[in-house]
Amino acid sequence: MTAIANQPINYLNVKKGIWSWIFTLDHKRIGLLYLYSIGAFFLTGVILGVMMRLELFNPGRDIMDATTYNQVFTLHGVIMIFLFIIPSIPAVFGNFFLPLMLGTDDVAFPRLNLMSWWLYVLGALFALSTLVFGDGPADTGWTFYAPYSVKTGTNVTTSVMAAFILGFSSILTGLNFIVTMHRLRTPGMTFNKMPLFAWSLYATSWIQVLATPVIGITLLMIVAERVFGIGLFDPSIGGDPILYQHLFWIYSHPAVYIMALPAMGVVSEIIPTFAQRTIFGYKAIAYSSMAIAFVGYFVWGHHMFTSGMSGSAAIIFSVLTFMVAIPTAIKVFNWLATLYKGSIDIKVPLLFALAFIFNFLIGGLTGLVVGALAADVHVHDTYFVVGHFHYVMFGGAGFAFFGALHYWFPKMWGKVYNMKRAYVAFGLLFVGFNILYFPMLILGVMGMPRRYYDYLPQFHTLNQISTVGSWILVVGLLLMIFNLIAGYRKGAKATSNPWNGITLEWQTASPPPLHNFDKMPEMPEGGPYNYPNAKSV
Repeated sequence: MTAIANQPINYLNVKKGIWSWIFTLDHKRIGLLYLYSIGAFFLTGVILGVMMRLELFNPGRDIMDATTYNQVFTLHGVIMIFLFIIPSIPAVFGNFFLPLMLGTDDVAFPRLNLMSWWLYVLGALFALSTLVFGDGPADTGWTFYAPYSVKTGTNVTTSVMAAFILGFSSILTGLNFIVTMHRLRTPGMTFNKMPLFAWSLYATSWIQVLATPVIGITLLMIVAERVFGIGLFDPSIGGDPILYQHLFWIYSHPAVYIMALPAMGVVSEIIPTFAQRTIFGYKAIAYSSMAIAFVGYFVWGHHMFTSGMSGSAAIIFSVLTFMVAIPTAIKVFNWLATLYKGSIDIKVPLLFALAFIFNFLIGGLTGLVVGALAADVHVHDTYFVVGHFHYVMFGGAGFAFFGALHYWFPKMWGKVYNMKRAYVAFGLLFVGFNILYFPMLILGVMGMPRRYYDYLPQFHTLNQISTVGSWILVVGLLLMIFNLIAGYRKGAKATSNPWNGITLEWQTASPPPLHNFDKMPEMPEGGPYNYPNAKSV
């Protein structure tokens, strides 16, 4: 093999051609395949979201009718949940950087890793096929609530089969990561010396393996009910729609932590690097990830306080919901303590990490409102829930995804993006996001129902402000994407360690060679974040 254009051989130029990519067993290339796929569907979901905001700019019909609106918000939800936010950080950055951080040359099962991407693409094709076959996309919302989902004539069967296939992709990824962390760590790296991003993926992977089969079985039950009329969820033939809600949320609330825990892992990598000091409370952050994953299995019922459950069950679910806030608060305290007296370098990745903390705290505190029994009765199924959900998912996991992209961009492509444009793009994203979603919290308190095609005149002004925020957000997204593409094509060559990071991925070249390391990486003395000359609190 020869280098391309006199460049050193790396994973990007070692082979050329589309077949060398879609049949690759290299975890780094598979990570990029996920990035390009997930990025395309993210932009599709953004377009659908902007269409919804344009429709809600004024009361009454603007650009679509009610049926189309229902289908648009369902497809928006399915794409953003199942095709973007759940696989985003684990599939892209977990695949790319977990072996590098562990000091090994690949994941435990490379072929299984490639198969997980193929399943992702197959599930995505199923989801998109609803646009052209049958009576159009499902109009049930991304939750596919029964009994409506077993009666509507839209393409619910194809949509739930898409989610079913995507679940298999998620299970294979989680299984691969668990085995990789148990079996392939570099000599000297105990579990208590693993990077915190690896710890977050470990907790997430157990959720993927243990919780995802529940939603798979539930979705197959929807298909069986639609095809055979069995009567599992349809009360007119003896079914129980509340049973569907329990089965759906037994997976879908732990899925929130599939989205949030890897984001917390990213923040735990960025903050010590740009504070240039040892992470405060390493074990507390690591074990709190496992605590969040464990407690997260038992709180699904807080989605169902208004659906009719016993008072005792509601109180237990409410208390457990508040308990999840404890390990989350531990993380936030330790991140802020790490910044205290640090040599802080305000670069764009750190800004995204700080924006994550700000947005996620708003999302978490509003989550306590819907977790409280008396308050939830008033704000359930209002725009308050929409605002809360997006502050956690997009303001949290989404901003962490962007932060990870800016943090590891030099390592992935060996290039540097324009920092000034990145600052501007971040500012537009942060301002646009809050203008878009904060009015929704107020609208919910005022009583505006979610998922409605139309609304009363008293909600007009805040809906217009929210829609304007979506325009600012989109401008920021486009500028960020343009800046990253320009950095990839024309950016200056990156050094192997542009941020002065200390975890093992910074000990190899940028971009990494095919087998990750030219020599055995050296574990930092005292743990993965033991910065030389770092100040102690």
